[in-house]
Amino acid sequence: MIALPVIQPAEAQTKTRKPDWLRVKLPVGKEYAKVRQLVDTYKLHTICESGNCPNMGECWGAGTATFMILGNVCTRSCSFCAVATGRPNEYDLDEPRRVAEAIQLMGVKHAVITSVNRDELKDRGAHVWHETVVQIKNLSPETTIETLIPDVKANWEALEVMISAGQEVVSHNMETVRNLYRQVRPQAKYDRSLEQIKRTKEYGKRTKSGIMLGLGETKEQVYEAMDDLAANGLDILTLGQYLQPTKMHIEVAEFIHPDLFAHYREEGLRRGLKYVESGPLVRSSYHAERHVHV
Repeated sequence: MIALPVIQPAEAQTKTRKPDWLRVKLPVGKEYAKVRQLVDTYKLHTICESGNCPNMGECWGAGTATFMILGNVCTRSCSFCAVATGRPNEYDLDEPRRVAEAIQLMGVKHAVITSVNRDELKDRGAHVWHETVVQIKNLSPETTIETLIPDVKANWEALEVMISAGQEVVSHNMETVRNLYRQVRPQAKYDRSLEQIKRTKEYGKRTKSGIMLGLGETKEQVYEAMDDLAANGLDILTLGQYLQPTKMHIEVAEFIHPDLFAHYREEGLRRGLKYVESGPLVRSSYHAERHVHV
């Protein structure tokens, strides 16, 4: 039994500095510089930058990155996300080739691909999704792939196109618990995302999702989300600390202690999930290479 830490009231914590366990090193090093150059040369977007990921130094230093396709402007306006919101004007049919060539040059063994929401497109960008995976596999057949796909708004034909290109893992992030959906993801629906995960599992894919903690959820609400995900066929769950990207975004309600993250990991496994990655700095793509064979 893990002794759960006493957490300070949210109001008190938001007025103090981040705890020591949330400090990260600035990105430096030869491999980081190499990835930085490739991203710039091929005019690619990465969620590492657009999402202000705290692990960018570690991941890029290892020669890996999570590429974001279909532009860097999202049609959604989620209250937690640092990606720009607006009407996208980028739809580049040559992007799959550039992403595939960059991954080949980097020599990565496992690639993660994600995208902004493109609600204005009839197929939600499914064609570009499919071609990106196909071209990566053509150039780097030994590379395993995780696709972190957006909410298709119940366009299940588009979903099938997105997930049928040969990727090993398909991820779709729930982001938060049911009770906070309207506040955190106003243009999404909790049950619709669950159905998307269920349909992905029924298609035969390894399924994955992520939830941010520290937005004001209770332990019971986290347990409920775990049960819902397990019941809908989820294999892998990531749990990490929400960090406010700018003052315009939703505030951090509390900083979750590492011991509580450890407790959630054990609880998720007990409730039927196959693998749980849980820690303050965990993000959906963190240690993604471990999730291919669990």
